[in-house]
Amino acid sequence: MEKTEILKKVRKIEIKTRRLSQNIFAGQYHSAFKGRGMAFSEVREYQYGDDVRDIDWNVTARFHHPYVKVFEEERELTVMLLIDVSGSLDFGTQRQTKRDLVSQIAATLAFSAIQNNDKIGVVFFTDRIEKYIPPKKGRKHILHIIQETLHLQPTSRKTNIGNAIEFLTKVMKRHCTAFLLSDFYEKKDYQNRLTIANRKHDLIALQVYDERAKELPDVGLMFINDAETNEEMLIDTSSERVRKAHKAHWDKQQAQLHDIFAKSNVDNISIATNEDFVKKLMMLFAQRS
Repeated sequence: MEKTEILKKVRKIEIKTRRLSQNIFAGQYHSAFKGRGMAFSEVREYQYGDDVRDIDWNVTARFHHPYVKVFEEERELTVMLLIDVSGSLDFGTQRQTKRDLVSQIAATLAFSAIQNNDKIGVVFFTDRIEKYIPPKKGRKHILHIIQETLHLQPTSRKTNIGNAIEFLTKVMKRHCTAFLLSDFYEKKDYQNRLTIANRKHDLIALQVYDERAKELPDVGLMFINDAETNEEMLIDTSSERVRKAHKAHWDKQQAQLHDIFAKSNVDNISIATNEDFVKKLMMLFAQRS
């Protein structure tokens, strides 16, 4: 992809996703994700029922009358996007590839973050950490993130979600809100790392998938290629038995994935490449408000 083409695509995504974050997600994002805790705001005179532990003794001594510290929620967040850039994300039979969908979701979350005056950073991963962009604020920073989601050429095509989660836990010393964007085609066990990360941070899993991974069309003989291992297989989609086996395999994988999320206490949603991701994100925000 040429640089001018990338810049056009970045601009197109910016226009669409910035409007979404400004008009649709303004209130939902703010209420769905909590700040890091309570921060000192001001002092006021002591009132009956106030906690004596909040008394500011320095101010009280100065004015010879009890004053208490007032605290408010510290709203500013650090948001991290953990973006899967492995080979399987390049697949898409509907309106777009899974990678295209991830780019739009990531951009929307990024613009929502700066609307709320939050910092945002990214970890791009395959079975290794491909690139880490530390959290910062500003439009220029976000455009850099969007450009990387479109342009980054990973060195590997395989996936290791556990490595990405462990990297997040090590690199982020303070509490953050982290979105894990992946199709979750992962055979290794990462539940323990997910649980540990979610205790330290607020972790949300966003699964992207294509409808053909869920149900095969009846179109006769078809070559299926594994984008991560490059293995090819010829299957007969006109066979009802083959289509049912494919659907059963998908259902089993999804059940296992949801079991991992439930045991790790991780909020999650699944979004298909032909679905309106806005509605799905709003459902997620509403559940957390």
